[in-house]
Amino acid sequence: MDRTFCEEIRAELVENILPFWQKHAMDKSTGGFYGAISNANVVNQKEWRGIVMVSRFLWTYSAAARLLKDPSYLDMADYAHRYMMKNFHDPYYGGMYWSVGPDGNPIVERKQIYGNAFSIYALSEYAAAIMELRGDEEPSRLVMDQALEVYNLLEQYAYDDEFGGYYEARLRNWDETDETRLSEKDIDCSKSMNTNLHVMEAYTNLYRTIEVVYPDRKNDRRTIGRALSNLVETHLEKILAKKYHLSLYFDSNWKSIGPKEISYGHDIEASWLLWEAAEELKSIELKKMVRPVAIKVAQLSLVEGYDKSTGGFENTMDESGTRDTTRIWWNQAEAMNGFYNAWQMTGDKEFMDAVYGVWEWIKAHQRDNENGDWFWAVSSKGKPVKRELKGGNWKTSYHNARCCMEILRRTGFLEEETEE
Repeated sequence: MDRTFCEEIRAELVENILPFWQKHAMDKSTGGFYGAISNANVVNQKEWRGIVMVSRFLWTYSAAARLLKDPSYLDMADYAHRYMMKNFHDPYYGGMYWSVGPDGNPIVERKQIYGNAFSIYALSEYAAAIMELRGDEEPSRLVMDQALEVYNLLEQYAYDDEFGGYYEARLRNWDETDETRLSEKDIDCSKSMNTNLHVMEAYTNLYRTIEVVYPDRKNDRRTIGRALSNLVETHLEKILAKKYHLSLYFDSNWKSIGPKEISYGHDIEASWLLWEAAEELKSIELKKMVRPVAIKVAQLSLVEGYDKSTGGFENTMDESGTRDTTRIWWNQAEAMNGFYNAWQMTGDKEFMDAVYGVWEWIKAHQRDNENGDWFWAVSSKGKPVKRELKGGNWKTSYHNARCCMEILRRTGFLEEETEE
């Protein structure tokens, strides 16, 4: 592995991404986070605030503290956790509200499963960080119990016992609802790829971290493992289309509905998250099922989504064949994760070349060298799309910080630095 590349990735994480959000995201007047930040780093105090944003901050700074072995990052995690439990946690029915106003009062009380999954992802990481960096058993277990509460609610109310997978949304009291869409870009549907992908991501992290906090609770870990294994199989059997793209929207029995669009970012993200789940479960049978799929999805993403001439990773293609060649920030981050993972699985040099290519694109065009962090969207010609926000409810520290942390973890670069 190129040492200069690793040094650049580490610098991007600790000198750009992490300090940017620490400086600009916190609305200290309310104890929360701003729901909208412009490319000039001007905040909109009046914008709503979502559970996804808060969870992503909580996860990022907990994960950074663990990986870098730096407890100072837990200050940001502590702040995010206080905000989450004070303003988003439903004290009566459990789980997390979808959104609150700047005043902290709920706006949408619906239990969006996508948002609740991210809270599991974040809380479990934070619990492990407290245990490892502070050695404080009681608060660590309190936070893990919060993650397990949400997990148990999802298993009770969101899991489909008949057809498998997880529904999109429930009302505040966990009753069924027809209002399920995540955003204006999505449709109302019973189930979606995006929600189930991130439930899988959350369960993988819960399965991994519960052992850190509760090493003796083997039965709980096995139960989580079974749920995770079932969800991996659901991806392979229901969500994955015949041509190795992921279908997006479904009815309750997994019939594909709505627009037939290929999302290259989700494809490449799924390729490595599926393999991560299979590896974490240590199931030889499951790994045999997942391995060829993960490689094939990554290969297809490389051929169809990666622009070798520029290093950029493209966005979508609709059923008419019309391509959106915009370079979205999270697609670039997940392309680096997915291609690096595929290189580790296969040793295929083309995957590693793509990792370097995307990184060069990010440095040249995606990163905002004037105001910090990365632009939301950049044209195929390298021009930033300034109408898109720099940050807020849908863009936080999560994708690009995770990309850097995955590269550093997988290369072992931080361990080499310690040895020196």
